[in-house]
Parts: sequence; C-alpha cells; structure tokens
Amino acid sequence: MEITFRNNKLRVLANDDRKCLLKMGKVRSEKFKVRLDQLQSAQSLEEVRYLPGNYHELVGDRKGQWSCDLDQPYRLIFEPHEDPVPIDNQGRSIWFEIRGIEVIEIIDYHK
Repeated sequence: MEITFRNNKLRVLANDDRKCLLKMGKVRSEKFKVRLDQLQSAQSLEEVRYLPGNYHELVGDRKGQWSCDLDQPYRLIFEPHEDPVPIDNQGRSIWFEIRGIEVIEIIDYHK
C-alpha cells in the first residue's frame, strides 16, 4: 500500500531511525516501524485489519480516520487516500478498496 505523510516531521520519523528513536523512545519507535511495515506490505487496508495493532475506523469527530495501536495510550492515526472513502450499500467502509493512506498524527486521543 502507498503511504504518504501529512507533514515533514512524520516523514522524517518514518525514514530516520535515529531521529525516531530520539523523539519517541525505543518502544514507540519500534511499534511505529512495525505498523508502517505492515501497512506498506499490504495490498489493501483489509490485509491489516486483523493483524496485531487493533486497526479500526474511528467515529464521532474523527469519522473518516483510522487508528492502530502503538504503545499505550498512543495511536497512529491515518486517513485513506481514496476520496470519498468507498462504502457499501449499508454505509460501511470497504477496506478491500482502500489502497493508500496518509499518516496524519501520533497521538493519545483519549485524554
């Protein structure tokens, strides 16, 4: 799957292991790299849906975004490249048709 980044800061963290380790610490930086590898290796979002990391759609004011776990309570937040997001006749997102994502932030959104 194609991965893009909302800003240069996230792009640098994804591509520079040393800076990622310094900014996020060992555990979070390792989880970040694993999640990016999982996403990049997948042909569609459906392929990561049931992998460790609890990939899921968000609701409420974050509708249209997806999340996966890093180290608790931090999450990797991303949006599909597809606009509009493909949905079935019952209004559910079609994960098979999502073939690219944009990483938008790493955050604890439960605060």
